[in-house]
Amino acid sequence: MLKKTLLATVLALTLPLAFAAVENENDRWKLSDIYADRAAWQADIGKLDAQIKEFKQCQGQLGKSVASLKKCLQQYTDIAKRNIRINSYSQQLLDQDTGEASSMEMTQLGEAVSSRADEALSFVRPEILKIGAARMQKLIAQDKELLQYRHALDQILRAAPHTLDQKGEQLIAAFGPIVNSAGAAYSIFSNADMPWPKVKLSNGEEVTIDQSAYTKYRAENKRADRKLVFDAFWGKWKEFERTFGVTFYEMLKKDSVMAKVRNHPDSLTDALFANRLPVAVYDQLITQVNQNLPTLHRYFKLRAKLLGVTDLGYHDIYPALLDTKIEYPIEMGKKLMIESARPLGADYVAGMQKGLQDRWMDVYPRPRKRSGAYMNGAVYDVHPFVLMNYNNDYESVSTLAHEWGHAMHSWLANRSQTFINADYPIFTAEIASTTNEGLLLDYMLKQAKSDDERLLYLGSSLENFRGTFFRQAMFADFERTVHARADKGEALTGAELSKIYLDLLRRYHGEKEGVMKIDEKYGIEWAYIPHFYNRFYVFQYATSISAGTMFADQILSGKPGAVERYLGILKAGGSQYPYELVKGAGVDLASPAPYQAVVKRMNAIMDEMETILARRAKK
Repeated sequence: MLKKTLLATVLALTLPLAFAAVENENDRWKLSDIYADRAAWQADIGKLDAQIKEFKQCQGQLGKSVASLKKCLQQYTDIAKRNIRINSYSQQLLDQDTGEASSMEMTQLGEAVSSRADEALSFVRPEILKIGAARMQKLIAQDKELLQYRHALDQILRAAPHTLDQKGEQLIAAFGPIVNSAGAAYSIFSNADMPWPKVKLSNGEEVTIDQSAYTKYRAENKRADRKLVFDAFWGKWKEFERTFGVTFYEMLKKDSVMAKVRNHPDSLTDALFANRLPVAVYDQLITQVNQNLPTLHRYFKLRAKLLGVTDLGYHDIYPALLDTKIEYPIEMGKKLMIESARPLGADYVAGMQKGLQDRWMDVYPRPRKRSGAYMNGAVYDVHPFVLMNYNNDYESVSTLAHEWGHAMHSWLANRSQTFINADYPIFTAEIASTTNEGLLLDYMLKQAKSDDERLLYLGSSLENFRGTFFRQAMFADFERTVHARADKGEALTGAELSKIYLDLLRRYHGEKEGVMKIDEKYGIEWAYIPHFYNRFYVFQYATSISAGTMFADQILSGKPGAVERYLGILKAGGSQYPYELVKGAGVDLASPAPYQAVVKRMNAIMDEMETILARRAKK
């Protein structure tokens, strides 16, 4: 209830190499909408500390009466809201210039006050559990203003069978500072201490292949160069296979122990419990992806054809399918995004236009600015904020639509729900972004003036499906396998983890069918994926793009009620459990239909691309 989600789509691991030539005030977000200056921010910290002090009087009083419960829950909400506002401001100041010392200091001060808030609020959960569901329902029924807390309280109360007594919970909390020690060790080693290799490219340039350089040079047009980069990069990870195996296995064991402590049958069930997600959703995703691997293989064959290679390798996944010189300046990108969103209605478009006009977005890359793109919709009483690193290419337009999908989700939820019900989980968050991408593709195809343009848009969409649907599902497949083995008490060395991952790589990429050759050394890729230290997280990208595809299809085909049902999800925010919310709008992610919609879309795209290529061949 305290923390809000910062939605992030990381597009690069370092700052872009090219910076905007021209930038004006309208291209920068207006953080003064949150606080006029640091003095105002500092004053709010004082108010928060005063609220924290006052809130201590609520301990032992939550179930005393309706008036006491109402007063304390409102105080709780006000503390959470102010805490989020304080930390959003300091973090976004730092993101716009990561080298600014005063902003670094402010983020540290914000983290400190957040820690004070967490400590002050820590008695709420056990006290609500002690009151119990029956008593809580009676209290809520006596005052309609308490109804806004029903879902948040249910999230706590339904965990009663999986909650220990006070002493047990205190013991678990005492271990809190060390539960992520494996992830912390992994992060430091893989980002700061890894002895990265150097390679000499065909142009004579010597490059240190760290994580950011790998992201850049794996897409090199010269095939020999990207093979050289792949072999050097993964070869270095392979040297530390044993170490990475130890850190990851420590995390797997920790998750298994916590599942047992919480009285869950396995790690997967434990991870899905908080949002009441059926295990059937996870299982259905992996089942459908494996049944439809021929569609992924078809894409790889088309990629090989477009790249002009007959022996497609894993190092051939990332280069662009089409070299185009088309540029999309930011004003054009905004216009394309707005026009593509018109099927969602005038109110939705008006919200976008307001945000663009009122400087909700920081547009261009700059020295020391945070890389990638994200949306923060957590400042409830203000508006969403979008960070971009816009580079005038089509990928930037697609990212723009993606992040503004998140922004409009928060804008609609914050206008429709009280603060306590506005925040939404990742399970629904990515639906809003991927639906916008689908609408953008449809619009761009209708506007395309040449076959090259159509191939660009179609190819970009295919690669998005590969990376977001099939690749994330492969990660989910790996996670389910290794967690299940750890739950059974089986040993997992780095070498064994690489073997499991290599088998998946080869199956998903069609080595047996002669589609792609996967070198054995690439099995170490599992060690490169930091998301695995956030258990059972990535599958939600695959489920979201599936639901988003289905919603976009329904909206564009004019299906009666489709727009209203979709916008209903966005407006609901976090007021309902996400699986039931999406299912109520007509998309059951525990059924095959959403995943089949992705496969159908991919095959339709490839049909069109192959028609274009055949037409070209006849000329």
